[in-house]
Amino acid sequence: MSTPADLAASAAAASAPAPRPRRSVLYMPGANERALEKARTLPTDALILDLEDSVAPDAKAEARERVAAAAASGAYGHREVTIRVNAPGTPWHADDLKAAAAAGPDAVVVPKVDSARTVREVEAALEAAGAPERTAVWAMLETPAALFDARAIAEASPRLTVLVMGTNDLAKELHAEHVPGRAPLLAGLSLALLAARAAGKVILDGVYNDVHDLSGFEAETLQARQFGFDGKTLIHPKQLEPCNRVFAPTQAEIERSGRIIAAFEEATSQGRGVVTVDGRMIENLHVEEARRVLALAEAVAGR
Repeated sequence: MSTPADLAASAAAASAPAPRPRRSVLYMPGANERALEKARTLPTDALILDLEDSVAPDAKAEARERVAAAAASGAYGHREVTIRVNAPGTPWHADDLKAAAAAGPDAVVVPKVDSARTVREVEAALEAAGAPERTAVWAMLETPAALFDARAIAEASPRLTVLVMGTNDLAKELHAEHVPGRAPLLAGLSLALLAARAAGKVILDGVYNDVHDLSGFEAETLQARQFGFDGKTLIHPKQLEPCNRVFAPTQAEIERSGRIIAAFEEATSQGRGVVTVDGRMIENLHVEEARRVLALAEAVAGR
């Protein structure tokens, strides 16, 4: 039965800002000028302009300048533009943070985040370098230590808005095999999801390595959505279409969400506390989820 508090929560959910779609988040190598230009036309929700794994040591400085210029260009339209810096403790980390702060991307993606202290140190460095307030921090969770401290990491700073799973490094640290269904990684994925939701943060699944295996990619993407991830990081444009499709609300979900909201509003206007839709009892939590689905569908349709 719905209480006044339930109704107030539903009203607040209805007026909440529309979620920013992050269904597909594509890594682009920072050393490849052609790739950075191509990214302007790709149907991805967000981009990670990479200075880390995809850039050779002797190309780091040149890639840093190129990525900073790209991020500051404003040429990527609706796409959320982020820069992945080199990990803390590497020779390039400090200079990467300074360049990213000056460029003012939507976010700075930090690999190998193992503790809340690392988040605070990155935040302090960005602020000292003059990063705008709108530049968020995305923390990559790639090690057992990070997963055991995932909630503390997620809650370390309001500037941290997104957790990103680094599943390749995590598998390496665990001595685990990459297998369909990802059984060796499920405990770690679950810990990270729990931390993200407890802290109210977005969380993105890791990459799928075989760019030619689109059926395997789609199966893993569906698993990620069923788990509760907000989106998935990608390594190739081939993966964009199935990823965007799987993480977008289906027409059936949109229609059901509309029925749930309409039935709930009609019942509450008549003073009825029990609502059923399609034979199932509806509570305020179902209404909140229905509103989230419709808001996401609207945001996706605007792309």
